[in-house]
Amino acid sequence: MPGQSPRDNSFLGRTILITGAGGSIGSALSKAALHFEPRHLVLLDHSERNLNEIDFELSRSGGISYIPVLGDVCDPTLITALLKQYQPEIVYHAAAFKHVPLTENNPFSAVRNNALGTVNLARVCQAQGISNLVMVSTDKAVNPISVVGASKRIGELALLNLNGSKNRMSAVRLGNVLGSQGSVVPAFAAQIERGGPVTVTHPDVNRYFLTMEEAVQLILLASKLEDSGGIFIPQLRAPVRILDIAHKMISNTQCESADDVSVVFTGLRPGDKMSEEFLYQEEFTEPTRDPRLLRVRTQTSLTCGFNRNIDRLAGTVEERDLNSMIETMCRIVPTYRPTELVNPSKKRLFA
Repeated sequence: MPGQSPRDNSFLGRTILITGAGGSIGSALSKAALHFEPRHLVLLDHSERNLNEIDFELSRSGGISYIPVLGDVCDPTLITALLKQYQPEIVYHAAAFKHVPLTENNPFSAVRNNALGTVNLARVCQAQGISNLVMVSTDKAVNPISVVGASKRIGELALLNLNGSKNRMSAVRLGNVLGSQGSVVPAFAAQIERGGPVTVTHPDVNRYFLTMEEAVQLILLASKLEDSGGIFIPQLRAPVRILDIAHKMISNTQCESADDVSVVFTGLRPGDKMSEEFLYQEEFTEPTRDPRLLRVRTQTSLTCGFNRNIDRLAGTVEERDLNSMIETMCRIVPTYRPTELVNPSKKRLFA
């Protein structure tokens, strides 16, 4: 793959564990890791369908040992058993719920998977002496207004809390990844094929975009840096208006009825922002040895009582106490601004 030499032996003979291995980014990571001939490749996913798909795809490669594991990153017994049995040198944590409208309506599941699942994985990795953990994070984790963003920020803070010289823990904040599940490009393509309309939330909404290949290269690169862990972001390009993508895709289509395809504005959904950010106000960046990746530094320390708040958060999820869960999330992530869907004073439809 471009950007990675076929002779790169950084992963040769190593054991790698990938969580969320059947998802969009997880499956791309799995295929990239297989290319570098690891000793073992352990693929963890709680979706039978996704795991079966990546299993089938990799089975045609031949000659490389990989182990598909159907299970939950929130299960400490399973994670402990996997780490003890296979002793991976590198863990890539791509397991996450990421669709904003769905997770706003199902906040307990999102917080359990994204926040508590990451905490569980990081704690077990520390206990088992795993030296290199890299989490796939998101720009939504900066000044979040969605459950996705706040839960991923809690995951970032968990890694920062446990990061050390013997347990290097990193998070890579990515923007929108083209071609991933839920990405606007396949969604627009399907709408155009049906004859429209193409739905855009707002004429001025914009996002930062990466190709899947770029995203995978950045995640792999973060695991290869020889210094301390922490948070990393891509070298930024200018954000792109979603409306411009819609117009370009409509104009590029070969369909005879393309001229009749209209664009309809549906309004921002709960948890959507007009523009995403990559840095908090108190954060700044430093270069790494690769210009594609920047290290994020901060002038503030972790919130006091982080572990106590995490334990409290776990209790609120177990008890399905929405008020206390959102209150605790705001305590851990003070910049989190919950939407009306999860505002404790509003009526809930789902949990």
